[in-house]
Amino acid sequence: MSQPESTPPKRRPGRPPSEHSRRQVLDTAYRILMTEGLGRLSIERVAAEAGVSKPTIYRSWTNAQELAMAALMAQPGGEASAPLAGAARAALETHLRAVIDTFATQRGRQIALTMASADPDSELAKAFRNQVILKSRETGRTLIEQAIADREIRADVDVEVVLDMLFGPLFFRLLVGHLSLSPALAGALVNTVFDGLAEMENTPAAARGRRTGHVKQGA
Repeated sequence: MSQPESTPPKRRPGRPPSEHSRRQVLDTAYRILMTEGLGRLSIERVAAEAGVSKPTIYRSWTNAQELAMAALMAQPGGEASAPLAGAARAALETHLRAVIDTFATQRGRQIALTMASADPDSELAKAFRNQVILKSRETGRTLIEQAIADREIRADVDVEVVLDMLFGPLFFRLLVGHLSLSPALAGALVNTVFDGLAEMENTPAAARGRRTGHVKQGA
């Protein structure tokens, strides 16, 4: 368990930290997390080592658990940028692979094991839900909407269900551990979902038909 905090679990009002301060805080938290573990990470220690005040940290993160999850997800590749037209599929695969890589580390696996047995109402569980699951889905939602706009997948899909199809297996494997969480899973999930939800003219079968001159007309 992480060290107890002396402040209430609410974000404090005020101007958010500068990008430089935010990066310092996240990098410091990540270093402590990777070298010493979640139990050694506290807001007080991060503030001292990052050279910022505790109120600066509390304006963005409510507690050490939330900061730890944010630090994990803020590493290179953890946040996807806006894709070029027609590139949402590749960007989504990159994002899923980054999440997998994050939890493939020794500390990431330890956090996953802790999460698997955590009380759903614990601060760690809430931090995992807010900083990992929901933020990953938000990035995924942006990319799925881009894919719809680019006609990579059908426009009549339920975006929330598509997100469940993509992220559900990933987090299920992470928390249950019945199968390995390998980088190849990212491509398998994206290919299965995109091929299954592609507009008729963009399906693999249609592509084969165009190559052979036998394109099956949709209903």
